[in-house]
Parts: sequence; C-alpha cells; structure tokens
Amino acid sequence: MTSTDLLDAAPARTAGAAAAPGLRAASARRTRGRGPGLPFGAVSGTWLGLVVLWLSVLVLLPLAAVVGKAFTAGAGSFWDAISGRESRDALILTVLISLGVAVVNTVVGTAVAWVLVRDRFRGASLLEFVIDIPFALPTIVAGTVMLALYGNDSPVGISLFGSRIGLLVTLLFVTLPFTVRTVQPVLADLDRDAEQAAASLGASPQAVFTRIVLPQVLPAAASGAALAFARALGEYGSLVFISSKIPYHTEVASMLIYAKLQDSDQPAAAEQQAASIATVLLLASAIVLIVLEIIQRRVARRG
Repeated sequence: MTSTDLLDAAPARTAGAAAAPGLRAASARRTRGRGPGLPFGAVSGTWLGLVVLWLSVLVLLPLAAVVGKAFTAGAGSFWDAISGRESRDALILTVLISLGVAVVNTVVGTAVAWVLVRDRFRGASLLEFVIDIPFALPTIVAGTVMLALYGNDSPVGISLFGSRIGLLVTLLFVTLPFTVRTVQPVLADLDRDAEQAAASLGASPQAVFTRIVLPQVLPAAASGAALAFARALGEYGSLVFISSKIPYHTEVASMLIYAKLQDSDQPAAAEQQAASIATVLLLASAIVLIVLEIIQRRVARRG
C-alpha cells in the first residue's frame, strides 16, 4: 500500500472507528429506554414539548415579533426601509466585514488550535487564558480597549479610529475564541496512528495535513466560522467607539438600528425601519448557517 492509498483511506477508517462506539452506545440507550415499565414514548414526548415551548418563548416569538414589525406597513414600506442609501451601505458593510472575519478566523483560529494541541510549550496555559479573554470581557470594555490601543492617541502609533480596518480588527478580537475552541477538541481527539503511518511511508507533512487532518477538522472550523460570523453581524458595543459611526463609511447595521430607535420625531416609522434592518440581518445569518450546515454534511459524508 502506497502513502497515497493510505492518505485516501485514513479519514474513512478513522471516521468509521469513531462512529462505531457511538452507534453501539446509542443502540444500548434505546434498548434500555424501552425496557419493561418505562413509558419511553411518553417521557420523550413530554421533554420534546417542553423544549419546543422553551425555544418558542425565548427565540421564535421574539423573532416573529421583529419580522411582524418590519412588515407592519406592508412589503413596500419594508423595501423602502432597507433600500435607502444609508441602510443599504450599512447592511453591505456589515455583511462583508462579517464574512471577512469568518474567513480570517477559520484560517488563523485553526492554526492557533493546532499550535495549542500539537506543539505544547512553556506558557501554553497563559496563551489558553488569553484566548478566552474576549469571551469574558463585556463588549463595551472591548471597545474601550481597542480605542485606547488604536485611537488617535495610540501608544503604538497606529490609528484605526473611524476606519473600516479598525472595525475588522476589533471584530477579529471579539470573535477570536470561536474557531479556536471549536477546532481544538477535535484536534485533541484525532487518532494520530494514520498520520504516523502515512509519514513513515514517505508522505510530506503538508500531504498528511491536507489529506488526513483537514477533512476531519473542517466541519468544526466551519462551525467556528458560523459562530464568528453571527457574532460579528450583530456586534455593537465593541465597535461604537472605534468606528466613530460615520454614515456611509463605518456605520454598521447595529449602529443604524440603534440610531433609528432613538429617533423621537417619528417613533413608529423609525421602529419599523429598525425592525426591517434587523430582519435582513436575521435572514443573512440564517442563509450563512444553512450554507455552512450543507458544507459540513458534505464534508462528513466524504470523510
């Protein structure tokens, strides 16, 4: 067997071996759940009903309320609210920057996870702590930090105040942990026998990574990218200072929504416009999550 044959077969063998114990455990759980005297179907139905009710109250009803508010005055009013120059520019900027953040996080986050798992070194625990800081920081504190570092009085001599690069760097800061923490446990659980066997047969490190490791971590990286995109899409607190909220340039959709809701001259119309912009963000998030889910399933089937 050549190194190429081994590279092609390794992901399938690894996936099959990993899946078999899970299938046996699931079968055992189903068997135990259907034992004598256990109303398995009734218990499952009760829990399912509670879950659906909980999700409806916390997620579905608020989302339905926003969409309903967006179309209160009809589809024409909805279109007018999102097609104006200020709304259009804010939405395009928000989506493009969020996609850029997702792409950068996929690459850099996977690399950081690889270093943490495969290259243990002195100070690794400190690096692990640093990666989790954006999780714990309130977004307004993150915005203050970025302004102190990259504002007009930057101690490092780099001013990103009122620039789109400043938006991108700030969003990369607050979304750093998502891909790292999603890919890291997958890398830690990989069986390295196939990698070592391929290397012993002459496969290059690049070939081992692209043919054995990458297909198995790609679904996790895609999940991390989806989380980073969703976080960047609705981010407000960390951007409010560094952006300077310049219309048509650094004003993202969340800032425009807030500005509309502060309009005291026509509160009803402003609320409808804010809901319309929020509905577009909701649709963009749904589309990206669906696309990434499709990619994950296809990658999993190939593996």
